[in-house]
Amino acid sequence: MDPQTIAANVRSIFSLPDAVMRINELIDSGDATNSELERVISSDPALTAKLLKFANSSYFGFSGKIETVIKAISIIGHKELHNLVIATSVTSTFKGISSDLVDMDTFWNHSITCGVTARLLSSSVAGRERFFIAGLLHAVGRLVLFNQYPKESAAVLNYMSQGEDAVAAAERKIFGFTQAQLGAELLKQWKLPSNIWKIVECQCNSTKDKEFQYDAKTLCAAIYVAMSINPCTNQPVNLDKAISDRVFALWNDLGLTAEIVESLITVAKLQVTEILNVIR
Repeated sequence: MDPQTIAANVRSIFSLPDAVMRINELIDSGDATNSELERVISSDPALTAKLLKFANSSYFGFSGKIETVIKAISIIGHKELHNLVIATSVTSTFKGISSDLVDMDTFWNHSITCGVTARLLSSSVAGRERFFIAGLLHAVGRLVLFNQYPKESAAVLNYMSQGEDAVAAAERKIFGFTQAQLGAELLKQWKLPSNIWKIVECQCNSTKDKEFQYDAKTLCAAIYVAMSINPCTNQPVNLDKAISDRVFALWNDLGLTAEIVESLITVAKLQVTEILNVIR
């Protein structure tokens, strides 16, 4: 088995809604007008409602009520809109996954926490909106494995309490690749830009691609901060084992002190609650 074949096989099972794909295409073209985007969004009532709720949330902190899609687009901007349409649809994309392996509310709570944390960590980076999506989608490869290989995935989950390094080692031994590689391949087939799927692919192996080294370190740091707030699966996490010396060294490379991490956790929890209220 290999990530490319598996991602191709499940693409029809785990696909983004047509409206989301069309919005992504328009935004990626660089030529989309607000009116064009409004027409596509308005064709999906559920997406419209969630977008307006998001635009009026404290996550953005805009003053005054935003009542129309066109106003929401003009205020939020195309890049952040790209994030929102994916965030509001991806949680309903993955269905039919055994609750014995994962509680989906727990999974998405962790994933959103990771996305928010990655975005906060990258506050000084140009185009930081991509970090939210990379964090949100960093573990979708795990959901594909849960769906396609439940027995093997159950064996991998036995290592979850020891942290992502131990899990990745178990995945390589059992599957021959990691969930990060599989997830990146699926995102590539969803036609997400390389500065998102590459970060996912290198999330805890920042030396793999020098161009995305800083981005991958940022996502990896966010994963472990999110793990300390909300676990990814039903398995308990032993943070003393999971947050290894390598992770602390990584946080140090990024200038993260214990005080900064504590402050980050406080802000992230507030934003996660807001986003979960919108998505659900």
